[in-house]
Amino acid sequence: MFKITLLSLSALLVLLAGCTGGTGHKSNEKYFLVTTNTKVSYWQSAAAGLARASRQLDVQAQMVGPDSYDPQAEQAAFRDALARNPAGILVSAADPNLMKGDIDKAISQGVPVITIDSDTPDSKRLTFIGTRNREAGIMGARRAVKELNGKGSVVIYTMPGQTNLNERLNGYKDVFSENPGIKIAEIVDIKGSPTIAFDTTSDIIDKGKLKPDGFICLEAIACKEVADVLDRKKVTGKIIIAMDTDQGVLDWIKKGMIQATIAQKPFTMAYYGVKMLGDLHLNPLKPLDLNWSQDTTSPVPMFVDTGATLIDKSNVDAFLTSRDAAK
Repeated sequence: MFKITLLSLSALLVLLAGCTGGTGHKSNEKYFLVTTNTKVSYWQSAAAGLARASRQLDVQAQMVGPDSYDPQAEQAAFRDALARNPAGILVSAADPNLMKGDIDKAISQGVPVITIDSDTPDSKRLTFIGTRNREAGIMGARRAVKELNGKGSVVIYTMPGQTNLNERLNGYKDVFSENPGIKIAEIVDIKGSPTIAFDTTSDIIDKGKLKPDGFICLEAIACKEVADVLDRKKVTGKIIIAMDTDQGVLDWIKKGMIQATIAQKPFTMAYYGVKMLGDLHLNPLKPLDLNWSQDTTSPVPMFVDTGATLIDKSNVDAFLTSRDAAK
């Protein structure tokens, strides 16, 4: 009888140790955020949101993926995460076509998958959490039109094939089509490399063939490189519209070299994503691979808009104060 009592107490302690205080989750639940370029400040902000949500739920959460732009390595990281018996996966797809099959496989295995930042709309992912990217492009384009007084040529830096960047480019094109005095002189594929952004801008300035009036970045890392080149070469009179809130971008806004940037909320995307995955773990969708986007009684939305804000010299200090107070 004594042995049975000890065994029962031991089992109870194990059970209690594996559960959180009232959340319903177990501390050995694992959630993953899969992305690429994990070292850039944008994804470090997302990692902070991931960490805060996991602490509140008392679960495990980890951001995985390559620290450079490498869609194939991101795919490998997703497959590795899926093999580790996750309770759920967040993913920002650098190449939506490449990731579609892996996302669908995860869903077929009963693992909920939510896309954040960059969507894979043709997959069976449950929902997308991020920015209204076409509207973000429109926001940046309207500022560019204002800065250029409706006339001039621009160079755009992007990574073709990535859903969110394509949508932003469409937003810019929509506005520019209404302002025929503005032309896109060149679209540069930076391939996720700040070096390509720097070297390409240097070539544009040195060779003088394009002579653009402005530079526009649809992603987080290019525009601080553009500003650096223009500053080193003492080029003035050009406008720069950036994307996201890397500290270098904010510094160049304060110096007047970058006119504006569009701020997203990667922290919120990851934070809310884990919370949603946690709820889906406790209250699973059955069957998981149903077309929930067409179900009028679906407990998951098709899209969660985390918002975007234009930051310029007039509000950059207030933005930094708010950001630092929230840490």
